Amino acid sequence: MSPRPAPVLRVARPTEHLATLADMYARGLGLRVIGAFEDHDGFDGVVLGHSGHPYHLEFTHRHGHAVTAAPDPDQLLVFYHPDLDTWKAACTRMQAAGFRPVAACNPYWDRQGRTFEDIDGYRVVLQHAAWTR
Repeated sequence: MSPRPAPVLRVARPTEHLATLADMYARGLGLRVIGAFEDHDGFDGVVLGHSGHPYHLEFTHRHGHAVTAAPDPDQLLVFYHPDLDTWKAACTRMQAAGFRPVAACNPYWDRQGRTFEDIDGYRVVLQHAAWTR
């Protein structure tokens, strides 16, 4: 009996700044565009990911629709970087891509990580730790 393939996670969210946001996440997290669509039932979108990683980020814009403000500042995407040099380089890339460093809502994330906010107010944590569970 062969093992079942693991599901792939896609996190999708709307934006009014589709091209800018896609560029920020691609440069900041080292992602690449793995898909895109225009006027698909009234939506444009960009899908970003890493080759071989089981997660994607999708950003969409619905024609004629205003996007509401970002949710609670403790709604996060968290990426674990166990290697110090890799983590430092990732933090540098985030700022160079236009993410703004901010204090974490939950102080836990400031102990071993850095929190960054995108142009829509959504937050990403780069945690200098290994995921061990």
